[in-house]
Amino acid sequence: MIYTLNAAGFEAKGFSDGRSFWEALREDTPELVLLDIMLPGEDGISILKKLRASGNPVPVIMATAKGTEYDKVIGLDLGADDYLAKPFGMMEMVSRVKAVLRRVAQPSKDEVLSIGGISMDTSQHIVLIDGERVELTYKEYELLRKFMENPGRVFTRDQLLTSVWSDSYIGETRTVDVHIGTLRTKLGRCGDCIETVRGVGYRLGAEK
Repeated sequence: MIYTLNAAGFEAKGFSDGRSFWEALREDTPELVLLDIMLPGEDGISILKKLRASGNPVPVIMATAKGTEYDKVIGLDLGADDYLAKPFGMMEMVSRVKAVLRRVAQPSKDEVLSIGGISMDTSQHIVLIDGERVELTYKEYELLRKFMENPGRVFTRDQLLTSVWSDSYIGETRTVDVHIGTLRTKLGRCGDCIETVRGVGYRLGAEK
C-alpha cells in the first residue's frame, strides 16, 4: 500500500499500531489517513473516535474486513469519509484516496454561517445557538452545514446520505432520520428550523 501510494505521487508513511501513529501525528499533520479497523492494541474505531473527539478534521478512509457492514456503518457514523472492504485492489485504493482529497479540497463558502439564532464557524467547526456553544457529532455537524449552506433547499434522504456519509455508503436512509432527530434536539429552540418535507426529505426553513 505504501509503495503504491508513493508511486502514485503521494508521500505515504505506514504505522503498525496506534501508539506509533499517535507519535507521528504529534510531529506532522497528514492530508489523509488510511485506517485499518483491525490493529494490535488500540483498534481503528477507537483511533477514529479520538481523532473526531479532539476536533481533528483530517479525512479518514477505513479499511474493513469484507462483509462486516456493522464496522462500515459505525466508522461512517463516527466521521470516516469513506471505506475500503478487504481485500481491495491497489488501483481502487488510489482512486478512493484521490476522490476523498478532491472532496475536501473544494473551497468552502463563508467561514461563518448565520441563520436565525444558529451560527457556524466552518474554519473552527464551532456551532453556537444564541451565543452558546453546542457540541455536535461529526455527522450532525456536516448535516447542519449542508442545510446552512443551502437554506430553503430540500434534500432527499438519499442526497444527504451521498453528501454526508459518502457515495459509497450502503445502508438504510433511516440513518438520516435518526441523525436529524438528535440534531434537532441539540439545537433546542432552533431545532424546528429543520423542516420535514413529507414524501421528499428535509430543508432548513425560517426560524420559528
